Amino acid sequence: MGSLGVPELLVIFVILVLLFGASKIPQLGKGLGEAIKNFKKGLKGDEDGTDSETGKRA
Repeated sequence: MGSLGVPELLVIFVILVLLFGASKIPQLGKGLGEAIKNFKKGLKGDEDGTDSETGKRA
């Protein structure tokens, strides 16, 4: 329980296509990828003790 298989992923994909349309799916994926990238970048900046906006130590 709790794992997603191929049938579940297909159902989720079909629902996304119905909600957003086929042309919006690549844009949503790109936006999600950029958000994850920026989030990881922000976490990396916090780990070294610097402020991610100014680069100065807190």
